[in-house]
Amino acid sequence: MSQDPGGTSSSQFSMRRRLLAMGLAALAGIGVSFLIWSFTGIGGQKSPEDTARYSGIASVGGPFQLVTHDGKTVTDQDFAGRFMLIYFGYTWCPDVCPLALQLMDDTLARLGPDAAAIQPIFITIDPERDTPEVIKHYLASFRPGLIGLTGAPEDIAAVAAAYKMYYRKTEPLDDANPDSYGVDHMNIFYLMGPNGAYVAHFMSPSSPKDMATEIAPHLP
Repeated sequence: MSQDPGGTSSSQFSMRRRLLAMGLAALAGIGVSFLIWSFTGIGGQKSPEDTARYSGIASVGGPFQLVTHDGKTVTDQDFAGRFMLIYFGYTWCPDVCPLALQLMDDTLARLGPDAAAIQPIFITIDPERDTPEVIKHYLASFRPGLIGLTGAPEDIAAVAAAYKMYYRKTEPLDDANPDSYGVDHMNIFYLMGPNGAYVAHFMSPSSPKDMATEIAPHLP
């Protein structure tokens, strides 16, 4: 399912994957600390206004307008009334993103009929390469009903900022191939409620059983 974005040797690409995995592990640790701070307001005394601001309801997520893998423009309001299970990644991701999407598949499978209340969503953080056509081909290997979203770089940056999602384009693996870059990013799932408000987040890797157990009580 992964694509080799450059013409580098297998040993170079293998080394890149190991370095990327190490970097993502570090980013995950940073992400946990940052998300805890963002969701709970750790770091000082809070006024009632601050308490509301740091509750996690208003500080994570928000309006967006993006393009589906079928080329249709949608907004967050198109998903109103359903839970959203959102993962940010990119199709050229060597292993982390495919594993995360498989985890999403397995989690929803464990939820059985209750999974019908959840819309799984993959939002690319690599809009320059991840066109609707590329994402559609990529998602064909995963659960039917999974929606892929892309858009202009500024629109992706805005939705990532709203979800506190850190990502950063790396240097190309091959100087002669500018498209041989990777994208470092946090490895997180977001569960948003039918009203678009934050419900919970899950760090990957996790287990489908643990995620399904945590999600189930929130479902109708």
